[in-house]
Amino acid sequence: MKLTAEQIQSNWEEFTENIHKHITAGRKEKLLGFYRKYEERIMIMPAAHKKEYHNSFPGGYVDHVNRVVRCALKQCQLWEEEGADMTTFTIEELVFSAINHDLGKMGDEEQESYIPQTDKWRKEKLGEDYMFNKQVAFASVPDRGLFMLQSHGVRYSFNEMLAIQTHDGLYDVANEKYLKAYMPEQKPRTSLPFILHQADMMAARIEFEREWLPKFKNSVPPQKEVFILNTESKKSTKDKALSQLESKGLKDLFDKL
Repeated sequence: MKLTAEQIQSNWEEFTENIHKHITAGRKEKLLGFYRKYEERIMIMPAAHKKEYHNSFPGGYVDHVNRVVRCALKQCQLWEEEGADMTTFTIEELVFSAINHDLGKMGDEEQESYIPQTDKWRKEKLGEDYMFNKQVAFASVPDRGLFMLQSHGVRYSFNEMLAIQTHDGLYDVANEKYLKAYMPEQKPRTSLPFILHQADMMAARIEFEREWLPKFKNSVPPQKEVFILNTESKKSTKDKALSQLESKGLKDLFDKL
């Protein structure tokens, strides 16, 4: 999938509008300042390095984040309708977490994480349009994102930290200590991490379907090769054996047997 320049610009406007609309003064200016600083990089970066994942194309990251915000707000309404305690977090915390949940994919202050793939074989055979930048030191996406916010003076609440840290759910084994706890006092005290995870999963699935389902539907299955049994008379095992013998005496002997 490809986005036009107009679509990329429109997505960026929606992205910054969510900050204006949902993030309170003080922190809002810090966050907007951060995103203005890295605007050119973040506006066109992909959401993943590989086609099999989601939104692996220029502008895919912001497109994904905007969808997560929309899905999170709708999931929030559903949880409220079904009786969840909505006093344990705020809408600002929900939107802040959704906006920044994948921020760690941007890289560090100097280098971006995803750079164009230079290996033709990996690009054509594995669908890797991008590769990881070896100049960027390894860190998990949540850890790097939280570090980038902190290093630029953007404060976040405990709820926001927990939601961003665990947004991949149990796909990340590091989250088991939060999400697989059996003791009530060890479980999260808010539904925010679960709502964000569901929103992220919903957005990623929709993006997968937009990219791949049309290809599945339009693909024509290869015709199966038809095998026809030879119905012509076949020599018996004895006939085959006799035909390979050169000595007439042996042939007569085998024939008698």
